[in-house]
Amino acid sequence: MQLALPKRRWLVIPVLGTALLAGCGGVSGGGGESGNTVGTDVITGTTPADQATSVATSAVIRITFAKPAVPGTEEGGVVAGGAEVEIATNWSDDNTVLSVTPAAPWQNGLTYTVRFTAVTFADGTELATAYSFSFTVGEGGDGTVVAGKWALWTGGTRLRGANIWQSRNYVELHGEGTLGDGPVGPPFAQGDFDALAAFGANYVNISHPGLFTEAPPYELDESIQANLDDLLDKIAQADMFAVITFRTGPGRSEFWAVLGEDTEASPAEGWFDPSYYNHTVWQEQAAKDAWAAMWRHTAERYRGNAVVVGYDLMCEPNAEEIFFDIWGQPDDFYPAQANTSYDWNVFYPAVVDAIREVDAETPILVQPMGYGSVAWLPYLELTDDTRTVYTIHQYEPSVYTHQAPPPDNTYPGEFDTDYDEVGDEVNRAWLNSLLETVDEYATTHDVPIAVNEFGLMRWEPGGDQFMTDIMNLFEQRGMNHALWAWSASWEPFAWNDGFNFRNGLDPENHKDAMPNDLADAISENWRLNTLRPSNVMFDD
Repeated sequence: MQLALPKRRWLVIPVLGTALLAGCGGVSGGGGESGNTVGTDVITGTTPADQATSVATSAVIRITFAKPAVPGTEEGGVVAGGAEVEIATNWSDDNTVLSVTPAAPWQNGLTYTVRFTAVTFADGTELATAYSFSFTVGEGGDGTVVAGKWALWTGGTRLRGANIWQSRNYVELHGEGTLGDGPVGPPFAQGDFDALAAFGANYVNISHPGLFTEAPPYELDESIQANLDDLLDKIAQADMFAVITFRTGPGRSEFWAVLGEDTEASPAEGWFDPSYYNHTVWQEQAAKDAWAAMWRHTAERYRGNAVVVGYDLMCEPNAEEIFFDIWGQPDDFYPAQANTSYDWNVFYPAVVDAIREVDAETPILVQPMGYGSVAWLPYLELTDDTRTVYTIHQYEPSVYTHQAPPPDNTYPGEFDTDYDEVGDEVNRAWLNSLLETVDEYATTHDVPIAVNEFGLMRWEPGGDQFMTDIMNLFEQRGMNHALWAWSASWEPFAWNDGFNFRNGLDPENHKDAMPNDLADAISENWRLNTLRPSNVMFDD
């Protein structure tokens, strides 16, 4: 809606030089709720961040709240001199993200201070004190020239964000409406991505079903493709970059991730028939060829999409466990199974070639076997492609990051990480030692490494320090990273929230619990982001 003076509730006043208001983003009275009012800590993020520079003239300003607001109750603007700027405001579908757009582009060289004084929330509480933040539109804001999408993966950490996950919708297993009514779920709304961007992320790793059918004749599934198109449109609208990761495809179903949870392997507790498994991509050349054809089609479709900055060939290759029951021990797989049909090193180069037939520029991401773990990275062989990023998934030590409640192990702390019945001191030094394998691989081969999955379950003791340490270690190595995971706001699936850090540290709580220490640690890192599609121009 367009807001017009003098009745307009929102104004933005540009000011040359520094911000007009002191204490931007941290106005006094920012504590928790008191009676019928709530402090400014209900505001969980802004895009751009307070005091951001090089903001694009076309940037959309977003303010994210920890709980739904009542649209139309917001009041604010800038309270000091200068020319008024006509704007429009819009609320996300769930009324937690307020977007502010200028009627005319923001002006280069100006600092803008956004301030609002009132908003009422759906639970009846009201903002107790004013809130403000500032940003500057300046050199580079109209287009920081980046030497192609490849440059986003080299020269330091430039992409920080999160994975989203969607599966094919098995109604007979998940239940009617649990994953929505479409072929893929859970559904993601525009507000989900707006909130992620407002939290500071500039990168979404889309963990998605492949575009071709899992069974012969391995054809394009247009409903799956339409879903991916929709996600990319929404991510672009939220001003973030995206990497496409395929979890499934010809000869590989979603159930590779739940080995042993079927009714045959676990008669008492299994929850699906073993017929849902499909692992033929590791045994049949026709499925491998179709996987390559699927990626050729994908690259041809999205090569011109400005937000798509990577193709991740397969999520967590794991033939070693499926067929040989090998977990975490690459020496038990290599060299015995090297150069066989089960070896990812034999499989993936043909997929790279298929992509390069139609797209020479978009970076390709490839991870090792062993679910992409660090221990398997030294066994990942390189191709001669010069725009491949080698990636890992980092959940170690899993005896800490994947503890069911109530957890026993605390970070930092001493506990057995490798099942040798000897306690290990697990701290930043332990994590740094783990990543020395990455250092050696990167140095030996002179290639970039990224981490497109990592994280921990939200209730793990010391989780905020763990995330601070591991992200800082990624930053030291110049690695882009995407945590697992950013959850959809789709209510019927809200119970599946083990990795939803916004729900806080209490495993019994399944609602938003912002702010919390784990979320603060993540947000602090993401606010290092400066690059977005709106302020980047590629020179290729």
